[in-house]
Amino acid sequence: MRYASIRKLDISNGEGIGASLFVQGCHFHCENCFNKDTWDFDGGKEWTKDVKKKFMQLTESSYIKRISILGGEPLANENLKDVFDLITDLRSKYPIKRKIGTIYSCGNNYKHNILTRNSDEVRLLYPEKTIWLYSGFTWEQIMYPVVTDDFNPERDELLKMRREIVKQCDVLVDGRYEEDKRDVTYHWAGSTNQRVIDVKKTLEQGSVVLWENQ
Repeated sequence: MRYASIRKLDISNGEGIGASLFVQGCHFHCENCFNKDTWDFDGGKEWTKDVKKKFMQLTESSYIKRISILGGEPLANENLKDVFDLITDLRSKYPIKRKIGTIYSCGNNYKHNILTRNSDEVRLLYPEKTIWLYSGFTWEQIMYPVVTDDFNPERDELLKMRREIVKQCDVLVDGRYEEDKRDVTYHWAGSTNQRVIDVKKTLEQGSVVLWENQ
């Protein structure tokens, strides 16, 4: 994966003060996209272990309440593996609040266990931070993709990884930017077709629930 930039004090892409990673590469090419420089998968800079370590350290600042991953397209096939690894490490560092003794796991077959010790112990070290993901894919395309019946394990693995990334987030801002629906007063998104989705509540209720000011 390659990345375009990192913002240390981001107040635009989610609730509160955040740290944001703009990944490189996007196939959607929305009309009048504000970030066309991120379209080229060969552009930007290399995402290395050292860059990832520095980004993780950046999120530890007490004033950082939110971490946003956007682009570019974080859920493009070319970016999935590195985004999955990053989101999983972030969720392990900043687990969703659970009752004492609860172990939180994403319930997949990957090699990551999101939390293997008491969540309250972890929270003493790192206060709760929300994870926001921006994607041109809609919730329905991510969770209920339309596929053919042919045997394609590589495709199925990518689709599964895309779902698991989103399940670990607090908020998904979904859908492509549509110029004719642009609204500068619309919080945390560029056009009104895009939804700011509360992931946890949506998974619990089985239908899309929008994020409310916390």
